[in-house]
Amino acid sequence: MDNFIVSARKYRPATFETVVGQQHITGTLKNAIKNNQLAQAFLFCGPRGVGKTTCARILAKTINCENLQPNGEACGECASCRAFQNGNSFNIHELDAASNNSVDDIRNLIDQVRIPPQGARYKVYIIDEVHMLSQAAFNAFLKTLEEPPHYAIFILATTEKHKILPTILSRCQIFDFNRIRVEDMSNHLANIAQKEGIGYEDDGLHIIAQKADGGLRDALSMFDQIVSFSGGKVTYSSVIDNLNILDYDYYFNVTDGLLKEDTARTLLLFDEILSKGFDGAHFISGLSGHFRNLLVGKDANTLKLLEVSDGIRTKYLQQSQATSVSFLLSAMNITNQCDLNYKLSKNQRLQVELALLKICHLPSALSMAAMPAEMSEGQLKKKPDTSAITPPAAPVSAPAPVQQAPQPVAVPEPRVTPAATPTPQPAPAATVAAPQTPAADKPKIAIPSMSGGGMLKIPSLKDVGKYTAEEIADEEDPYIKGTDKEAFTYDAFLQLWNEYAGQVKKAGKPMTFVNILTTNAPKQLSPTEFEVVVNNGTQENYFREEKADLMNFLRVALKNFDLNVNSRMDEQAVNRRPYTAVEKFQFMATKNPQLAELRKRFNLDLE
Repeated sequence: MDNFIVSARKYRPATFETVVGQQHITGTLKNAIKNNQLAQAFLFCGPRGVGKTTCARILAKTINCENLQPNGEACGECASCRAFQNGNSFNIHELDAASNNSVDDIRNLIDQVRIPPQGARYKVYIIDEVHMLSQAAFNAFLKTLEEPPHYAIFILATTEKHKILPTILSRCQIFDFNRIRVEDMSNHLANIAQKEGIGYEDDGLHIIAQKADGGLRDALSMFDQIVSFSGGKVTYSSVIDNLNILDYDYYFNVTDGLLKEDTARTLLLFDEILSKGFDGAHFISGLSGHFRNLLVGKDANTLKLLEVSDGIRTKYLQQSQATSVSFLLSAMNITNQCDLNYKLSKNQRLQVELALLKICHLPSALSMAAMPAEMSEGQLKKKPDTSAITPPAAPVSAPAPVQQAPQPVAVPEPRVTPAATPTPQPAPAATVAAPQTPAADKPKIAIPSMSGGGMLKIPSLKDVGKYTAEEIADEEDPYIKGTDKEAFTYDAFLQLWNEYAGQVKKAGKPMTFVNILTTNAPKQLSPTEFEVVVNNGTQENYFREEKADLMNFLRVALKNFDLNVNSRMDEQAVNRRPYTAVEKFQFMATKNPQLAELRKRFNLDLE
């Protein structure tokens, strides 16, 4: 029985052409050999299993080859090549710096450098894991590395370039190895399977390549493991069973349930995933990646970013057509937030289930957001004649109310004198024609702006014009009144809060008020009651002065006029010693409020 040799050793590249996925490195090295422009020291750095030591050995063999090929490759037949392949070459020395990292080891190496090569042109020293050398060893190695004999070449390999001294880096030619692409790795595994007579499926090889995370040695180790597990056939099912990988079909089925707003099916699928031993963090991370792939699949220019097999790519393209970009972006935001909070949560399963339920309601929420405001149910119940104020419908719908106007006027006719009877007739026409004027022309809807006058230039306030004058308070009342009490989420409230803070900052409001909005997020006490923490009395006074504009913006945008935000002074912050210029001013203004009035009157800066 022959001894088994793992694929990582059996199929280790012996020439530059057989190196997988590092063409930018091998091409440069071959040109340097052909042009006789070899440096005295090379540094190969990159992740594990990408070919650093392999390229170092190939380079050492090639530069000493007696019959160099025209393409820059070693012949593999001369005495030097055979000695290297048999492992008994006197001119190539390998040193493991992980176990030989002292000053004495480097001094022994320096003593060996003084001996010229035996029957070859160069004497090559390959130092693997060079970042493990001590600082004293690096310092002892500096002079020899900078000015070695003409026949000595040093090849250093490391996975952690940042741990190497800058003085060492400046004396080497640095080659950065990339992670091997999934497609290149999958093709390499397919070639090995064909040589070994092993059956395989492309989907299975792609899963192995993705799981290897750019390291070919890891991919070959998993390949050998699955061949032993499945009895000589690498299939998709055998790979996901052996490597404990969540099947793609679960993500596709969960996404179908989310798009159909089927909460029961979604939660049952998640329970099935947990019962198979998968972690919730692994699932939510994979679901986020699934949404990313769907977003990538919606554009033909980004299809190359899908590192999956052709069969899985087809599924992604089909499902991506059934999803909208807004749904995918919102779902990715929810899953990403769940992934960040997963480890901090005491009830981790509930954290994932809550995220799934939020995504389940995204389609209906997005469709309601896309629906015109005139068509919303609440608006129709509130104002049945709102269609008359829309510009396109004004010419058509205006005559109909005028014809119906005499009907309500006919009731009060007996109560007035005959001479006064014609007078009320034009009045209904005037009242009917009034809604045809643009909403911006209504004086009752005018809201004080943050700049000190005019209308408030906020896109979310475009719905203000839909409320009648009877639903809006007098101009002396700073708060908009209304009957809307639509429910809203804390996330929607927080988004509008941050939007208002940005607009306040652009409008040039005092930084004291801006700090109130940006320092601490409001705390929700009830569905419509919120509380914001202020640090001192000055901030509390500023908040009271600006509260009217803030409430008008939030109530109109969220369509809930029960919403209210109160301030609460933080006692700990009051007792804290002021350090910055803003804090010192606020501290002094607390004791003398006239300072705030003085600063406001002369428009003084704190910095």
